[in-house]
Amino acid sequence: MDTSNRYNRQMILPEIGDEGQYKLLKAKVLVVGAGGLGAAILPYLASAGVGEIGIVDDDVIEISNLHRQVIYKSSAVGKSKVEEAKLMISELNPLVKVNAIPQKLSGKNAISLFEKYDIVVDATDNIFIKYLINDACLVTNKPMVYGSIFRFQGQVSVFNYQNGPTYRCLYPDQNNNALNCEDAGVIGISVGIIGMLQANEVLKMILGIGEVLSGKILVYNILNNEQQKYDFDKSDVALMNKETFDEKYYTIEYQVQEIKFEAVLDQINNDEVLFLDVRNEDEVPEISLKNKIQIPLLHLENQIKKLNNNQTIYVFCQSGIRSKIAVELLQKHQFKNVRSIVGGALEMKPLVATEINL
Repeated sequence: MDTSNRYNRQMILPEIGDEGQYKLLKAKVLVVGAGGLGAAILPYLASAGVGEIGIVDDDVIEISNLHRQVIYKSSAVGKSKVEEAKLMISELNPLVKVNAIPQKLSGKNAISLFEKYDIVVDATDNIFIKYLINDACLVTNKPMVYGSIFRFQGQVSVFNYQNGPTYRCLYPDQNNNALNCEDAGVIGISVGIIGMLQANEVLKMILGIGEVLSGKILVYNILNNEQQKYDFDKSDVALMNKETFDEKYYTIEYQVQEIKFEAVLDQINNDEVLFLDVRNEDEVPEISLKNKIQIPLLHLENQIKKLNNNQTIYVFCQSGIRSKIAVELLQKHQFKNVRSIVGGALEMKPLVATEINL
């Protein structure tokens, strides 16, 4: 198929030309996450002619996603994100090979997935997964294009590029307490800007042009259009090999058990059961339960003695993300009967109201 017309406007750039377009055609890029960042990254990689794109995400489209995940239609609510993203790309540029991978990235599949691609793009809003991506990139020697959003501010960087600094060099301490978009709030334009900046870093690396954000982090604020770049160096904390990776992730991952609130609704007055709210005190909706205690995730480890490790504990947060982190923490402290409530307070509230009115 003749591609000259499709890519003509970028091929006339002397920095790209026929040779650069060929590099794009041969490139293989894996995008982890098909949410807001992914929705900005994927169209630009596909339209530029990146030959093969993998998309990893086990989530389905929700109505609340649509204000920022702009590649999806209202009619796609309830459908697989990766399958809908693949459909979008095939309509935008049928020359691109798309691998839709409807899986959750884990220590069990990260290495085998990353080995098949040249560049890995972090399009997630989960701190644990960002460290997982970083560590798997170290083991497979792949660059990681990082993007992160907190309300009206975003960050972009490239880690492990040509043996450069990594995510752990910038953030050595794994802090899983950060809020994701669902909990902290986000405006769609934030993820659009940061996602396009990530796509830009991918294209620069493939083409071998410009200055890659390796050893630098770009911080952008959409409210005042201010941006800063900060330098950071490589450190020994970045060391990671297959053995240490397996020890860290493969053996302990996904022991967190989840449960739907409907299944434990009859326990809300049982004094032998505890519902643990790990949200911050100002978060709504309020969940009023007789057997509930609130300890924000940030303070949980310091206040863990308030809990009985022999008691059955159901943990919830706003949406079900922080509660899983809390369960992992409790398990490390020898709590055996702990589960994370799927969907968190947002799904619990209507059920609590119904139960009280009965």
